[in-house]
Amino acid sequence: MNIDVNLGARSYPIIIQNNLLENLDEYIKNEVFVVTNTTVNRLYGKYLKKYAKKMVVIKDGEKYKNISTFEYIANQLLAAKIERKDTVVALGGGVVGDIVGYVASSVLRGVNFVQIPTTLLAQVDSSVGGKVAVNTKYGKNLLGAFYQPKCVLIDPNVLQTLPERQIKTGLAEVVKYAFIEKTACDTFDESFTFYDFLSTKDYRQNYENIIARSCQIKADVVSADEHENNLRAILNLGHTLCHALENLTNYKITHGEGVSIGLKFAFDLSLKLGLVGSEYHANAISLLKTLGLKTEIPRGMKADKIIQLMKSDKKVVSGEVNFVLPCGKYDVTRKVLQDELLIKEILP
Repeated sequence: MNIDVNLGARSYPIIIQNNLLENLDEYIKNEVFVVTNTTVNRLYGKYLKKYAKKMVVIKDGEKYKNISTFEYIANQLLAAKIERKDTVVALGGGVVGDIVGYVASSVLRGVNFVQIPTTLLAQVDSSVGGKVAVNTKYGKNLLGAFYQPKCVLIDPNVLQTLPERQIKTGLAEVVKYAFIEKTACDTFDESFTFYDFLSTKDYRQNYENIIARSCQIKADVVSADEHENNLRAILNLGHTLCHALENLTNYKITHGEGVSIGLKFAFDLSLKLGLVGSEYHANAISLLKTLGLKTEIPRGMKADKIIQLMKSDKKVVSGEVNFVLPCGKYDVTRKVLQDELLIKEILP
């Protein structure tokens, strides 16, 4: 199954195929530089070794998505005499994909890179669209670039080794796509929506379809607005609160856990503002809970600190928090909220 991200000269395919890792000869023709982490290397590094001019292995975890790891990878590639015509393959989840893409955008002022995502979250979201970055002490993804891969190679079979918590993390991004589908897609079909699909199908039996639909929605958005000047901002539904919670917990909650909590918060805020009705609000929260996703902000979080961190987010406008909020079934809008008291009413 192929999906195209249409960006003119920077266009590339997303290829979704079971057992793809066992058939890489079809896609990798020359020696490449491979970057992965310790966990993924143990499970799947063997599939890339025969293509690798150099294997770079980093530690596993969001806390290593920083400028120190960026420098380590860059130095490893430079020491191995990487050239501009070479390709770097990111084999791993969102952390590996984001940091490797940022390194690829910078080393020699830009080398080719390929994404091979191994988590559900990376397969449905972070590997597509060219947002690459590292975290800083001031917040998540505050150093980065827009830099598109040459292709994204997705093997749904790798999800068999993914812990359940990481599956849930990816499902949060999947549900986000269901909530934005109408706004995102010119070809939106209300007769059977992605929301309906997730509400009626067992996700465990439908990973390939779920990945494909999520990627198609994101590809449509990115193709229309590569650099987030307008439409692409809708992909941030649930993320403003999410990034604040990740920072406050020192990334002890996963990105997807933060997103699902952020989705519930966004629906609560929309209900308060009269942007959505009580029935759609209740159905949306029910879907989150049916899929086993977190919806409650961790105990001990102070509203003032959460708001302070949300104001450090990339999406801030003139010092005010810029939210993406549901405004109807599968439809979202952007809204700058100056009323902190209103926000505090939703926060604990």
